[in-house]
Amino acid sequence: MFRHTAALIIAASLLLSACGAAEEKTTENSAPASEPTTTIQEEQSDSNPRESGEPGTGVTEPSTSDSTATEEELDPSEQVSAEEKVEQTYHMNENYYIKPNDETSPNKVVLLTFDDGPKEEKMINSLIDTLDKHNAKAIFFVNGYRVKSDPELLKLIHERDQIVGNHAWDHEDLKKMSNAEAAKQVTDVQKLVKDIIGEEPQFFRPPFGSGNDELKATVKKNGMLYMTWSNGSLDWDKSTKNKPEKVIQNVLDQLNPGSNILMHELPWTVEALDELLTKLEKKGYSFVDPRAIELEAR
Repeated sequence: MFRHTAALIIAASLLLSACGAAEEKTTENSAPASEPTTTIQEEQSDSNPRESGEPGTGVTEPSTSDSTATEEELDPSEQVSAEEKVEQTYHMNENYYIKPNDETSPNKVVLLTFDDGPKEEKMINSLIDTLDKHNAKAIFFVNGYRVKSDPELLKLIHERDQIVGNHAWDHEDLKKMSNAEAAKQVTDVQKLVKDIIGEEPQFFRPPFGSGNDELKATVKKNGMLYMTWSNGSLDWDKSTKNKPEKVIQNVLDQLNPGSNILMHELPWTVEALDELLTKLEKKGYSFVDPRAIELEAR
């Protein structure tokens, strides 16, 4: 009987030990189970606002990759061109003078223009070198037949950050043509220039300053500002040939605030330009950026 009782005691002890071990093992396996679940839920809660925007804010936070994107990675269409950055603070009046839109813009300005090109790389580079020296921009009014003959010269003007204008296909009197012929003189240049530099001209000057209402309507339809000039250098005239000092004096004799100065791609004009711009600056004039001029005359 003693042996039987001892056996029962030993068996009960073993059973209690087994139950305790099982309970401990169950506790080890089940206790942490709720912690990862809570952590995952917190991470999901933190990440949701970044993906979809917090309720009520209407704001979507950019991802890390978006915030570190370089300019080269942006869509080119999203990059603002230099032309779009220039605020249009001037307009042209009915007499082709350039006038400020309000009192915050300088009144003593001139517009620099060069007609009948492009002709020669050396002269173009010399003109633009001088313009750059004086931090000036100019309109280079080009003829279509010259551009077709040497498109690289047009690219040169554009790549050196000067402005291309439309001066008709041929250097002929557009008033003597039919309306359809004159319109073609305008539109053919628009297409050719766009094909070469990717942009259409925004300014038009008729050869000899000769036009009519039909021509002006065509120019406007093509998104351009029609102009002649208000200050002629007469650099094209035989009286100024090889006389840069005469070119300078002619401009100064006609100088007024807003002067729209007509010049040409000629050797004596190239020679005169630096001194001319220096004299204008000494008189308190600055050079209006053509891109700052509204495309509607007032």
